[in-house]
Amino acid sequence: MTKRIDAHFVAAGKYHDIDFARLEVLKLLGEHPEIRTTVAMDFSNTERLEQCQFLVTYTCTVLPTPEETVKIKEFLDRGGRWLALHGTNSILKFVEGGVDCPEERDDVMEVLGTQFKAHPPIGPFRVEVTDKTHPLTQGLEDFDVIDELYIMKEKAPIKILMQTRFDGEATGFIEANYENVVVPILYLRDHGKGGVLYNTLGHCRSHFDVIELLPFWTHPERCSWNYPVYYETLRRGIRWAMSEIA
Repeated sequence: MTKRIDAHFVAAGKYHDIDFARLEVLKLLGEHPEIRTTVAMDFSNTERLEQCQFLVTYTCTVLPTPEETVKIKEFLDRGGRWLALHGTNSILKFVEGGVDCPEERDDVMEVLGTQFKAHPPIGPFRVEVTDKTHPLTQGLEDFDVIDELYIMKEKAPIKILMQTRFDGEATGFIEANYENVVVPILYLRDHGKGGVLYNTLGHCRSHFDVIELLPFWTHPERCSWNYPVYYETLRRGIRWAMSEIA
């Protein structure tokens, strides 16, 4: 008999079409009738998290408090899994000279394994499948996407399953210049009996998502959401979160 699996999904933040991402992820979770999902706009419901097998996040500049981070770490250590998407590891502050990404929450970033530092303008890049034997990537070939390329700083040991490289300028960011850096696209971070699976792809933005900067964003962006291979990585990520994939 199939057993019920409880999940908690935090979908919130700035500068992205959170409504679109929330709906798309919920549709994928809905492909598994045994998954029962609660949805939140922050990390405050740690009591619910204790009842769940996995956590999913699609956020930007929304972080757990230090106390909530301790609860998440305990959740992971005892076997919980965290499927972290796109901007989960971001801290963005608009300052004179550009966008700053201050390293002021190492407690969270150590749990995630990385911190977002910058991205060049949205454009095409090639994703290399670096481990083609892992169940999360087996059968997938290298592919091209148009998306935000998330340059990140490693904060703890991670196992990279997909990556790309970047050499150039991340226009508009305080830390803008990079020379042939490895950019993780999909990686694992172990924690006790559980862990984190981070997928950096999946930027999306609609007309009214950057009203602090522009009242109307003229060109909606769907990026990797336009590619079937991205949905395949998400489906595999959900199966990993369900512990169907090691």
